[in-house]
Amino acid sequence: MELLFFLISFSASVIGVICGIGGGVVIKPVLDAAGILSVSAISFLSGCTVLSMSCYSVIKSKMNKESVIDMSISTYLGIGAIVGGIAGKQCFQAVKSLFDNGNTVGAVQAIVLAIITIGTLIYTIFKKKIPTLRLTSKVVCLLIGLGLGIMSSFLGIGGGPINLVVLYYFFSMETKVAAQNSIYIICLSQISSLVITIVTGTVPSVSPLLLVGMILCGLLGSAVGRKINAKISSAVVDRLFMGLMCVIILICFYNMYQFL
Repeated sequence: MELLFFLISFSASVIGVICGIGGGVVIKPVLDAAGILSVSAISFLSGCTVLSMSCYSVIKSKMNKESVIDMSISTYLGIGAIVGGIAGKQCFQAVKSLFDNGNTVGAVQAIVLAIITIGTLIYTIFKKKIPTLRLTSKVVCLLIGLGLGIMSSFLGIGGGPINLVVLYYFFSMETKVAAQNSIYIICLSQISSLVITIVTGTVPSVSPLLLVGMILCGLLGSAVGRKINAKISSAVVDRLFMGLMCVIILICFYNMYQFL
């Protein structure tokens, strides 16, 4: 079991850094489909893995002076995402408490993620035909970040494809620039999500070996993903992103069937 989790964590982290989606959008639905652990445990493991890979990517970019993070925008998005991360975690616990079967919340997550991913795929396909904005309002950035944080924390995916669509449309960012800024926002939102999980005493029971192993795979995957990202074009990143969205949509449909 551990080997499967480690392989998925590593692969998802590689893809997550390349595309700017954090990796959780792959880890969460794939492990849900495997049905080995509870939804809560998988959300926690996914969040910790995404946190490790995103922190490494952001710090490494800064150290190598390769960072293209727009602090005037992404810091406010990140602050909003921190608050949203806390709210999203509370939403998850509230929805979970509504059902006698704890795994039913997995079906809710799968439905929401499928809708978001389908919308993201449609936008990505037609984005060249869609006029974009260049917002600068700090208040608007905070509100957008709040929404991103709620969704990422509730779904346990770290940030995922919706971050990229927001950065493309509202701030007219190019693919690779949006990817770095997305990872930065994911890093901030996952820190808040982990803190609230610890403070509220809702950390699920997981194997320490599994947790540490997935975190290390997240770090390694982040390092490999950064190297690959530096060698490929934005067009290749876009194609990889769209292919990945199709796979995630299919997995979400399977998870809906499985949990319901």
